[in-house]
Amino acid sequence: MTFYDEIGGHDTITLIVKTFYAGVAEDQVLRPMYPEADLGPAEERFAMFLEQYWGGPTTYSEQRGHPRLRMRHAPFEVTHEARDRWLVHFRAGLDAANLSPEQDAQFWAYVEHAATFMVNTAS
Repeated sequence: MTFYDEIGGHDTITLIVKTFYAGVAEDQVLRPMYPEADLGPAEERFAMFLEQYWGGPTTYSEQRGHPRLRMRHAPFEVTHEARDRWLVHFRAGLDAANLSPEQDAQFWAYVEHAATFMVNTAS
């Protein structure tokens, strides 16, 4: 059984990502980093990425190739403030999912690391 299966699969990832993007939609720091008027496509891509990362379907790679996260985020100034705002909204998503403490800690450790890895601007 994969971590994806353990946490409830697609439904859990969808809840986390939907909650995350509800926060992003209202965030003055993060919203400008999403040029599409509709956040739906970004939400779908993020859900596919997380599903694949945690052992679910490989739809992300089948449709988009290798994630290349730093390259895909390079056009945007990802500051420490942006990282912190991103984590606030992701925390809300994890809280909504009501995972076990162990599952939550594992997921949170990954997103904290990933968010810091995306920082590409000192200010």
